[in-house]
Amino acid sequence: MNLSTLYPSEGSTKRRKRLGCGPGSGKGKTCGKGHKGQNSRSGGGKGPVFEGGQLPLYRRLPKRGFSNARFKTTFATLNLSDLNNFEDGAVITPELLKDMGILKNQLDGVKILGNGKLEKKLTVKANKFSKLAKEEIEKMGGKAEVI
Repeated sequence: MNLSTLYPSEGSTKRRKRLGCGPGSGKGKTCGKGHKGQNSRSGGGKGPVFEGGQLPLYRRLPKRGFSNARFKTTFATLNLSDLNNFEDGAVITPELLKDMGILKNQLDGVKILGNGKLEKKLTVKANKFSKLAKEEIEKMGGKAEVI
């Protein structure tokens, strides 16, 4: 079996409908769109929320309440296994992580997660730590400092 012998299963593919092409297609000239009018134009037709000129539902309903989404805090996350790139006894800060290119942006802070295995004694300064990450860092003899 090689690539030159592969072909799709019978009935699994269908030829594209070529509008406005040659004799025999049956879809020449206006290409099945009729004459003039909104729907014959490119991009024509009405949007999915159009209700025939009636005030749309999304405008009829009252806009009420408060959403906290604008004020939520988002942390840049980092796993324990990513910290193995540093030398033993190093002090790791968010600024150092950004300078080295490990973090693209700090967002509202850095959170260290407990995925992976830590193999070095490190002092890690971050805004948040998961419970497992803190235990792993301290088990290796390092320090997890909240800034």
